[in-house]
Amino acid sequence: MSLKAKQTVTELIAVIVAVTDDEPRVLTIEDARALPSGPFLTTDRSLQSSLRLWVERQTRHPLGYMEQLYTFADRDRTGDGKQIISISYLGLTREALSLERGTGSWQSWYRYFPWEEQRQSDNVIVRKTIVPRLKEWAARAVDREIRTARQQRIATVFGQSGQSWNEELVLQRYELLYEAGIVQEAESTAAEAEDPVLGKPMLHDHRRILATGIARLRAKIKYRPVIFELMPETFTFLQLQRAVEAIVGRLLHKQNFRRMIEQQSLIEETGETSSETGGRPAKLLRFKREIVLERAAMGSKLPLARMR
Repeated sequence: MSLKAKQTVTELIAVIVAVTDDEPRVLTIEDARALPSGPFLTTDRSLQSSLRLWVERQTRHPLGYMEQLYTFADRDRTGDGKQIISISYLGLTREALSLERGTGSWQSWYRYFPWEEQRQSDNVIVRKTIVPRLKEWAARAVDREIRTARQQRIATVFGQSGQSWNEELVLQRYELLYEAGIVQEAESTAAEAEDPVLGKPMLHDHRRILATGIARLRAKIKYRPVIFELMPETFTFLQLQRAVEAIVGRLLHKQNFRRMIEQQSLIEETGETSSETGGRPAKLLRFKREIVLERAAMGSKLPLARMR
C-alpha cells in the first residue's frame, strides 16, 4: 500500500520596511508576531501581484518598491509537519499615518534584534549578555576542533577578539544564537514573552526571514540608491544621514557622508529650507530620481564614524 504524498503549500511572505522618527520599522500582523503572508494563487498574474493583494488585504497598506528576497523551503518549518515553501519579498515604503480597518502594525526591527542596534558606542547587550552565553555554549563542546570553530564564529559574527562588527551579518548572528539554543524559537515549546536582551520571538521562522531582509537592505543601500524609497519627497542632509544610520544600526561620519552623496549627484536643492531642528534653517533636498531610472548608483562604502 503506497503512502499518501505530503502536500506542499507555497506561500508568499513580505518584509515591508519604513523609517520613522529615526527608527527602522517593519510591518507585522498577529499581534506583532508574524510578517504579512498568504498562499500563492495560480489565478494571480504573477508572484508580486499575488503578494501585493495579500499584504493589502491583511494590512490595508499599499506597497511601493519591491524585490524578491529568498525562498525558504526547509522541512517542518512551521513545527506541525507541513511542507511549506515560502517565497519572500523585500518591500520599501513610507509608513502610513494609520492602518484603517487593517490588522497590521509597525514595529521597530530592533524590538526583534536588540543586539543589532550599534549606534551607541558600547553595546552592553552584546558585551555583557550575548557573548558570555555564547562562550559558555562553545566551551561545552567536547571536541576541541568544534570548540575552536565555535569560538571563531562568535568572534567573526559578533566582532570580538579584535575583529570589527559587520552590520551585514544579521542572519549569521541570529542563526548562531539559534544553534546555541539561546533565542526562544530554538525551543520546541517556545515562550512568547518578549526578552529585552534577546528580543521578541516570532511565529515559525519569521524572525529568520526578517533577519534575511535586514541583511539584504543593509548591503543594498551601499551600492543602490534604495534609501530614497524610504524618504519623504523633500528632506535635509541630517534626515537622510539619520535614516541610513537607522538602517545600518551604526553612526556615520557626517562630512564624509555628505561628500559621498554629493559626489554621486543623486540629490538637488529645492530652494527651500526647514527649521524643524530648532537651530539654523537647513536646506531642503530632493532625490533626482530621473538620473537613476536606467542605471545603478556608484558603489560606495559607508563612511562609518569611529566608535569611542
